[in-house]
Amino acid sequence: MEELNAFSRLLETLHNQPVLTLFLILGMGYLIGGIRIGSFSLGPVAGVLFAGLFLGHFDFRMSPGAQAVGFALFIFSVGYQAGPRFFDVLRADGLKYFLLAVVIAATGFSIAVIATQLLSLAPGTSAGLLSGGLTSSPTLAAAQEAIRTGQVTPPEGISADAMIGNVATGYAITYIFGLAGLIAIIKLLPQVLGIDLAKEARALEASAEAAAGAQPANVAARIYRVTSEAITKLPGRELAAQYWDGTSVVRVRRNGKIMPRDPDGYLQLGDELLILAPVDYFTGTIAKIGEEITPDASTAQFTESSQIVVINKQAVGKSIGELDLARRYGVLLTQVTRMRMELPRGADVKLRKGDILTVVGPHENVDLLGEELGHVERKVAETDMVTFAFGIALGVVIGLLAIKVGQLSIGLGSAGGLLASGLAIGYLRSIHPTFGRLPDAARWILMEFGLLLFMAGVGLRAGGDIIETFAAAGPVLVLAGITVTSVPIFVGYFFGRKVLKIHPVLLFGGITGSMTSGASLSVVTAAAKSPMPSLGYTGAYAFANVLLTIAGSIILFF
Repeated sequence: MEELNAFSRLLETLHNQPVLTLFLILGMGYLIGGIRIGSFSLGPVAGVLFAGLFLGHFDFRMSPGAQAVGFALFIFSVGYQAGPRFFDVLRADGLKYFLLAVVIAATGFSIAVIATQLLSLAPGTSAGLLSGGLTSSPTLAAAQEAIRTGQVTPPEGISADAMIGNVATGYAITYIFGLAGLIAIIKLLPQVLGIDLAKEARALEASAEAAAGAQPANVAARIYRVTSEAITKLPGRELAAQYWDGTSVVRVRRNGKIMPRDPDGYLQLGDELLILAPVDYFTGTIAKIGEEITPDASTAQFTESSQIVVINKQAVGKSIGELDLARRYGVLLTQVTRMRMELPRGADVKLRKGDILTVVGPHENVDLLGEELGHVERKVAETDMVTFAFGIALGVVIGLLAIKVGQLSIGLGSAGGLLASGLAIGYLRSIHPTFGRLPDAARWILMEFGLLLFMAGVGLRAGGDIIETFAAAGPVLVLAGITVTSVPIFVGYFFGRKVLKIHPVLLFGGITGSMTSGASLSVVTAAAKSPMPSLGYTGAYAFANVLLTIAGSIILFF
C-alpha cells in the first residue's frame, strides 16, 4: 500500500511538471533504445515512443504546440539534408536509386492501403501501418500533422484525436517487426540467395580500384634532415617515384625557407624534409633519407585538418582517383562523408554535390583544393539562424496554401511545405556556401531532438488506448505489418537486380536506404566487411525520406 501511495505521489508530481516529464521520457527512451539483445536494439526513436506509451497510459499529455515545434524542426531538417542530393538526381547513377526508392515506397504504400481495406481497419491505421512497417518516422509525422491541421478530414463517427491515435497505435504495434524483421531479412536474404557479401565487396573494391584501406585514416607530420649523399644525386622526379609519390606530402625547407616544388631539382645535405604521411609510412624506406629531428611549430600549419564541401559543377562526378590529391594538391584524404554517412575512400568513388572531404595538409594547399571543389569549412560552428527561422516560417506558409476544387482543398500541407522549404534552402546552400549555414552537428541535434519531441507526443497520445486497440486488432495489425515490411524488400531486390542492374553489395545498401534504416545498414556493412554498401544507402536515403513524407499525407485519402 505504501509503495502504491508513493507511486501515486510521483505521478501527481509529474503531472504538475510537464518539462520534467518530457525530459524523463527522452532519457528513459534513450536507455530503453540502447538495450541490446544480441545484435538487436530498438534505438532511441522507438525507445522514446514506448516510454511515452507507458506514461500515456496514465493519462499524461503533451502540449500540442511543443509537438508541433518538434515536427517542424524534424521535417525541415529532413528536407535540408536531402536538398543537395535530391536535385542532383539525374547525374550518374542517381536515377537508379530514385527508382529503387519509388518502387519500395509504392509497394509498401499499396500493401498498407489494401490491408486496411480488406481487414476493415480503423481510419488512420493505414498511415501507422505504412510508417511502422517501413520504419519511417517522417511518414508518421506527416500523417498526424495532416489530420491535426485539417488537411485530412476524419470520416463521420470518428474525431481527429481518435484518428491521430489510430495512426500512432498502428505505428507502435508494427514498428518492432518493421525494425527487427528488416534486420533479420537483410541478414538472411544474401545467404538464401547464395550471395557472399564479403566476397562481392572485395571484388567490387578490386574492380573499381577502391582499396579503401590504402587511404590514410591516421596521418602524422615528421621532419627529416638529409644526411645521405646518395639521396642528393637523385632529381626530385625520381625521389618522388621511389619514396613518396602518391602516398605522402613532402615540403623541402632550406636555410629556414620553404622551397618551391621542382621535379628537376636536387636535395642538398642539411635540407629539412617536412613529411605528411600515413603513420605506417615512416616505418619503411624513408629512414634512408637521413635522421629524424624534433618537429617544430612549422608542422602545425603543415598538418591543418579541414573539411571541403563539394559544390562546384565541374567537381561533381569526378572520382577520388582522378583528383590525385597527394600529387596534384599536396593534401591527404582522411574521410569522405555523404549525408552523415562515412564512405569508402576508394579511388573509384565519385563525388556528389554536398559530399564532405576531410583533408590534411598545408593551409594554402587546402585552399587550392577548396577552390577546385567548392568551399572550405574551417571548424565553422555558427548556424545561420535568420535563414533557419525564416525557412521554417516559409515552410509553414507554403503548407497553408491550398486550392479549392469543389469541396476538396488541395495543398502541400505542413509536412509538404516544410519539406519543400528545407529542400530549397539545402540546395541553395550547396550552390552558395555562405547561405543558410547549418553545421552537421547542429543539424543532427535539431533533427534528432525534433523527432524525439514529436515521438514523445505520439506515445503520450496513443498510450491511453494502446491496450484496448492491441486487444482488438493487434494480431491482425502485426500480420499486416510483417507483410508491409517483407514484400517491399523482395520486390526491391528483384527490381534492383533484374531491371536496374545494381551490384548486390550496393543494392542491399540501397534497400536499407529506401527504408531509411541505419540499423539494417550496419548489418549489411558488417556482413560485407566493407563500407561499400553505404554508397547504395546514401543514394536512396534522400529520395526515400522525401517520398515517404509525402506518402504519409496521401495515404489518409484512401
